[in-house]
Amino acid sequence: MRSVSCYIVTYDISDPKRWRQVFKLLQGYGEHVQLSVFRCDLDPLQVARLTNALRALIHHREDQVILLRLGPSNEHTLREITVIGKPREFSLPGPVVV
Repeated sequence: MRSVSCYIVTYDISDPKRWRQVFKLLQGYGEHVQLSVFRCDLDPLQVARLTNALRALIHHREDQVILLRLGPSNEHTLREITVIGKPREFSLPGPVVV
């Protein structure tokens, strides 16, 4: 069984074209939470693929992406996320039917 961790990915991209590219990339990896913030459930291979793709997209002197590992992707970890203001529910992805 693969080890999946919950990540918060946040980014500050100076160019609108690159910002859209990063946004579209992250849509394939997780849940859009706020303007430049995603919550992603990733295994180590997905983390490697995502970080490599991000390194190729951004300008390293102008842009910044931060991946924060919260711990194992489970209900306990999701309960540790505190939302202040407009309510937000986080859930684990359901089973994948192939």
